[in-house]
Amino acid sequence: MTHFSWPQIARLGLVQSAIGAMVMLSTSLINRVMVVEYAMAAAVPAGLVAWHYAVQLSRPAWGHGSDRGGRRTPWIIGGMAVLGTGSMLAVVATVWQALPLAILAFTLIGAGVGAAGTSVLALLATHTVPERRAGAASLTWIMMIVGIIIAAGIAGKLLEPFSVERLVAVVGGVALVAFAVAVLGIWGVERAPVAHTPSASPVAFGAAMNEVWADPEARAFTVFVFMSMLAYSMQDMILEPFAGLMFAYTPGQSTSLSGIQHQGVLAGMILVGFGARTFGGGTARGLRSWTVAGCIGSAVALAGLAAAAHVAPNWPIVANVVLLGFFNGVFAVSAIGSMMALAGQGGKQREGIRMGVWGAAQAIAFGLGGLTGAVGVDTMRALTGTDGLAFSNVFAVEAGLFLVAAWLASGAVSSAPARSREALA
Repeated sequence: MTHFSWPQIARLGLVQSAIGAMVMLSTSLINRVMVVEYAMAAAVPAGLVAWHYAVQLSRPAWGHGSDRGGRRTPWIIGGMAVLGTGSMLAVVATVWQALPLAILAFTLIGAGVGAAGTSVLALLATHTVPERRAGAASLTWIMMIVGIIIAAGIAGKLLEPFSVERLVAVVGGVALVAFAVAVLGIWGVERAPVAHTPSASPVAFGAAMNEVWADPEARAFTVFVFMSMLAYSMQDMILEPFAGLMFAYTPGQSTSLSGIQHQGVLAGMILVGFGARTFGGGTARGLRSWTVAGCIGSAVALAGLAAAAHVAPNWPIVANVVLLGFFNGVFAVSAIGSMMALAGQGGKQREGIRMGVWGAAQAIAFGLGGLTGAVGVDTMRALTGTDGLAFSNVFAVEAGLFLVAAWLASGAVSSAPARSREALA
């Protein structure tokens, strides 16, 4: 089996950048246009984004398909084509204000992200040597964030002054460029089909799922992914309102605070990318301590926000948010690196379906997380009548979820050397 060089890993990072750029169109740009320019209820785009996460429950099926086919490239290119088509349909549905068409569009977006994203991770898991996995996870995710930032900046400038024609042209242009970048990134990286051995003969999807779920380590890791990503995403919808209500931040200031948080995330990702190889390598066992530290650090930062709700505005909110972003970045990249390390432990060319199962758990958690955080704050405000206590309780729950995730990681993310294919790498 060939192992990827850093330039090849970076090319897969370009695919991640393209995925991030296209997803930004639907979850950010089209979301805003629906609510502001077309005066739709905010629940409409929120529901559509939640639906695109629900569609990603199909990730195990996409991963299984690429396992059986022996090549990931067609699934990546095909997924990007479906994602681009869905993005364009979402624009048409917005302009026409056609909800059924919008549902179809976000179905295609979810399916495209699932097919392309799962196959990219499976390809990385199959061909990345253990000592490079943390760095590979860090590099590809940083490139995805950079892709989102670049696409958002360019689209924002080109949309001024706003018009329907500009909207269609900008979305179409971003989707077309992103697709081209993805094709150029993946083309030729996967040079030859994976040879099927008798032990790797194709099996039905149900049988493959049963094999994955029968592995106690894979099952425990699925629970960990769900719990940790639920905690990770719960603050998405409430951090900026928290800054506005408790610290009197203006919209511009709260948006800047979100940007500062993402800078902390990038710093945490970079640290793991460089540090994991020096301290513990890229194996699942080596990454476990980084994952646990990221979860505990995130819990501490969220406990700080819970305390801040009681003493605001007398609290170093910026430093607290940077700390949260930093440990979120440490946790996220080390967890993704652990996925790569654990994906090959089942043997029999099951990397795709294993990545699919964990991707589905992540999608469910992301879909529920933002909604749970927002509904939790609203409910607590109604029950207590105070903003501070409402935010404090929700942040405390998030901190508790991260502590549970840390406990799960300490046992779920183990290397099981006797079963791991890392010994053969």
